[in-house]
Amino acid sequence: MSQHPVKLYTFPLSGHAHRVRLALSLLQVPTELIEVDLRKAEHKQPAFLQLNVFGQVPVIDDNGTVIADSNAILVYLARKYGNSDWLPTDAAGEAAVQRWLSVAAGLLAFGPAAARLVTVFGAGFNPDEVIGRAHNLLKVMDAELARRPFLIGAKPSIADIANYTYIAHAPEGNVALDAYPHIHAWLRRIEALPGFVAMQKTAVGLAA
Repeated sequence: MSQHPVKLYTFPLSGHAHRVRLALSLLQVPTELIEVDLRKAEHKQPAFLQLNVFGQVPVIDDNGTVIADSNAILVYLARKYGNSDWLPTDAAGEAAVQRWLSVAAGLLAFGPAAARLVTVFGAGFNPDEVIGRAHNLLKVMDAELARRPFLIGAKPSIADIANYTYIAHAPEGNVALDAYPHIHAWLRRIEALPGFVAMQKTAVGLAA
């Protein structure tokens, strides 16, 4: 374990930042939360841009090792503090995780996450388009989760952590989860893991 708490630069309503907070908690890594006020554009100030040139949360500082990008951080934390369940070391297992990290950075970001950005942050996406995209992804995920309890197999991995938050909070973006029983069961399985921490809810969309 780290001698020093891992510093997590975060924002309470960022699903990307919550991914990392959830991973740190599930892996039982001592953590110091440092809130970056996105509404005051603290993430675009020179001091923060030295940590992440893209001006985005989350960023971690693990005793001088600074890593940005939520999925990159998940890979780092799994390798350093986890076991091979969280990030398999065999080629096929690691590829299976990478597939879902790509989903989290792509289809999830442009579907459920974008739909929530409209209602929570006033983003200018076309709601019908992003909600439609979200349901296309959820149908595929529900079918995959009908075959296994977690995204790559019998145990949770960082694939699940990367995709959990924006799906759990999809109703905030007017994306209904009612038609996806296997996704519901998967969300409950993640929420039952020792060390689970939830992201702050926002009373908007279907969650209003």
